Amino acid sequence: MSGGLAFEFATATRVLFGAGRLAEAPEVVRALGGRRVMIVTGSTPVRAAPLREGLDRLGLSTVLFRVEGEPTLELAREGTATAIAAGCDALVALGGGSVLDAGKAIAALAANGGDPLDYLEVIGRGRPLTHPSVPMVAIPTTAGTGSEVTRNAVLGSKEEKVKASLRSPLMLPRVALVDPDLLKGTPGPVIASSGLDALSQLIEPFISARANPLTDTLAREGMRRSARSLRRAVLEDFDAAAREDLALASLFGGLCLANSGLGAVHGFAAPMGGMFQAPHGAVCAALLAAALEVNLRAMRARAAQHPALPRFQEVAALLTGRPEAKAEDAITWVKELCQALSVPGLRRYGLTEAEVPRLVEKAKVASSMKANPLALTDEELTEIATRSL
Repeated sequence: MSGGLAFEFATATRVLFGAGRLAEAPEVVRALGGRRVMIVTGSTPVRAAPLREGLDRLGLSTVLFRVEGEPTLELAREGTATAIAAGCDALVALGGGSVLDAGKAIAALAANGGDPLDYLEVIGRGRPLTHPSVPMVAIPTTAGTGSEVTRNAVLGSKEEKVKASLRSPLMLPRVALVDPDLLKGTPGPVIASSGLDALSQLIEPFISARANPLTDTLAREGMRRSARSLRRAVLEDFDAAAREDLALASLFGGLCLANSGLGAVHGFAAPMGGMFQAPHGAVCAALLAAALEVNLRAMRARAAQHPALPRFQEVAALLTGRPEAKAEDAITWVKELCQALSVPGLRRYGLTEAEVPRLVEKAKVASSMKANPLALTDEELTEIATRSL
């Protein structure tokens, strides 16, 4: 086999994007062929009322399952048991990244049987899924995770104090329906943390060891949109243009991470969330600047010809809007944005200097760390965590 370019790109069978498209959801669900639909929602299930009413009008019965907080192994087991007992043959997840991940896990386990630990990475048996998930429509109500187009579901383990993924192309939602209007009324801190999560999911795949031309194109466009709208959305006006930009940035970030991997930011985020029940987006926001700075320095010191190195300059140009920007300008831009948006450090969520070595040990084996542009030393990982406090 030659050493030329080779990559794979997989995503949801259909992606529907646009303001007001939630109204199409009942017909989209009916087209999947199911007759009994589980609706997975967040802590405010009233948001799913119009969808449920629309499904009722079409003669489809529904079962509601609530997800409060980030999904765990226990929640995935409970949701799967509920879906199987109710005979659900289709699923809609309407909510933030936690809701979408829970929905994907339930849809996969309902179709494959067994326990989440049979298939879970890192702390589970890592067996492959063999059957396609129950047909699913993923409808995000936040602009951060891009979970509507990814092939994994992150679940927390209270016993292991870590988060790990169920992962398979068979888990991709059948339909991703992204309606920017669903972002109306999002609180500023949520816009900030989810928006920085999305930004990290554009930058990390762009400098990833598995970057490819298709995801590069999406990452560039997503970074442009995030850079021009995230600060304004939080501090000024979350208008239709900003909602569209951030919804697209999140969608593109999901497409990028699913096909080019991530890096140190998400390598830390999984164990951090498991150890301290910390919200994923906020953790990624706190880590981004330090991870970029340490990676840049490490490549200059140990891999001066690394293909990701000139990409830092391109990231800087995209974020600042200045073609002549230097790589360091990207880090400065992220730091200033985090300061302007009042992004708290990891200490807010319980991390202390004494806990950093344990966090580093867990981060080293996280699946996301494998796509970091180069392997970081324990000292470099410790620096990222410490500087993010």
